[in-house]
Amino acid sequence: MKKKLLSLFAICLPFLTIAQEAEGLSVSEKIDKTFSDYTSWFVDGIFAEIPFSDTLHIPWVLIVLIGGALYFTIYFKLINITGFFTAIKVVQGKYEDIEKHGVDTLYGDQTPGGDVFETIRDEGADGEVSHFQALTAALSATVGLGNIAGVAVALSIGGPGATFWMIVAGLLGMASKFAECTLGVKYRDVGPDGTVYGGPMYYLKKGLGEKNMGGLGKVLAVVFAIFVIGGSFGGGNMFQANQAAAQFTQLFDLGANAGMYFGFVMAAVVAVVIIGGIKRIASVTEKIVPFMAGIYVLAALVILAVHWHSIDDAFGLIFEGAFSGLGIAGGLVGVMIQGIRRGAFSNEAGVGSAAIAHSAVRTKYPASEGIVALLEPFVDTVVICTMTALVIIITNFDAPFLTYGQEITEGVELTATAFESVIPGFSIVLTIAVILFAFSTMISWSYYGMQGWKYLFGKGQITDLIYKILFLIFVVVGASIGLGSVINFSDAMIFAMVVPNIIGVLLLTPKVRQELNKYLKAIKMKHQAIDEGADDLTKEV
Repeated sequence: MKKKLLSLFAICLPFLTIAQEAEGLSVSEKIDKTFSDYTSWFVDGIFAEIPFSDTLHIPWVLIVLIGGALYFTIYFKLINITGFFTAIKVVQGKYEDIEKHGVDTLYGDQTPGGDVFETIRDEGADGEVSHFQALTAALSATVGLGNIAGVAVALSIGGPGATFWMIVAGLLGMASKFAECTLGVKYRDVGPDGTVYGGPMYYLKKGLGEKNMGGLGKVLAVVFAIFVIGGSFGGGNMFQANQAAAQFTQLFDLGANAGMYFGFVMAAVVAVVIIGGIKRIASVTEKIVPFMAGIYVLAALVILAVHWHSIDDAFGLIFEGAFSGLGIAGGLVGVMIQGIRRGAFSNEAGVGSAAIAHSAVRTKYPASEGIVALLEPFVDTVVICTMTALVIIITNFDAPFLTYGQEITEGVELTATAFESVIPGFSIVLTIAVILFAFSTMISWSYYGMQGWKYLFGKGQITDLIYKILFLIFVVVGASIGLGSVINFSDAMIFAMVVPNIIGVLLLTPKVRQELNKYLKAIKMKHQAIDEGADDLTKEV
């Protein structure tokens, strides 16, 4: 244990020190340079491109991500579409009775020959949070600055056409999210006190162990745990703190080192919540996520209503740019890569992170939460990212502030310019929204990283405290350094999680299908029983 922790400190130490050799630079610039120097090799490896021709080069990790999403979409017979309305019903609590007690207990034994179901003590469902709380906790980690800053970055490099490929990434990602979150519930561990430990670490080890691939499963689980810790420090922490600090300091025209002081304040607020674990995180996110998403979407709708006559022109640019890539560096492939990369970074489908939050849900049917989880990429990418893109494209018509094909050095600031052009003073509202987005994302990702940390170093108060202290330090670091280093490292750590996760989920798809069939059968039986008047049984449980 001590050797493991000392090794991790040795790895993290360079990121927590300031480059002394960089004379004449500000503190923030020194941190940025040091961070870039120590992480560039990893970023280059994750986004290494496979040359298919002289002009066609695609990052290998995107091939794995999208290839897996396509496979899941086909394998589960378009669950992205067929499961959509079922997901809404589950979140509304339509099937809460069978998920808590089991359909056999309520409506009769569907597997005769075993125990007499009436004699089995009903212990209810394991888990710590409801479907809605699990969904909002996971959404709080995905609906965030990727929707605001990330979309602006994608448009600056890939043009309006990148929006189309973001939507495609979101739709396909629904199937990936369904599969991984179903597995997250199926193979979770539940402690004596009811605490849930779940996520890819557990279904990689236990699920592949059932398939006589225990050695591979253990290796993949450890690799994922390492990457999820890095992802919690990167995309789930530093990127959020960086963009929140950038918006805050720009709004009030503060000095170069103001971001660091902002980071200290943000770290203190985050600390108050993450000490309480998933229950406190869920109780906070179920209030913050609907509120902040509602404000942001409402403002976007106001702008689209004001410029309703330009919406068709915006969609025209999106579709034209999606298949031509004219005037954009990298052409069509460049547009596709930017759209898919930003869409995947935003919704995290295929990454496996959301399975950690969803595994804490109260249910007897793992597929119930998988179906709920497929709503995430739709809300996050198909709805919110698309609305952000439309606002930027449409407002850019009248007074151009963005030149497509030229990478920007800021993300939130550009989106703020777009909103401010129609709603004067909205920068203040957006600043509040950005801080809330960043805050909710950080507290959820702290839980993800903590689960990976517990898997590697054990479940103890000292190890928990060490992780939380490191996490809070990285809040300050993220608020102090430049966007370039942060966004590259954030993408790399999160995309690195894709590899062990997709391998495991691909091998375990038959298990997911079994759970899906079991849950759909339970729903069908409930409806049949109600039609026959047997729903009175539920009142006796």
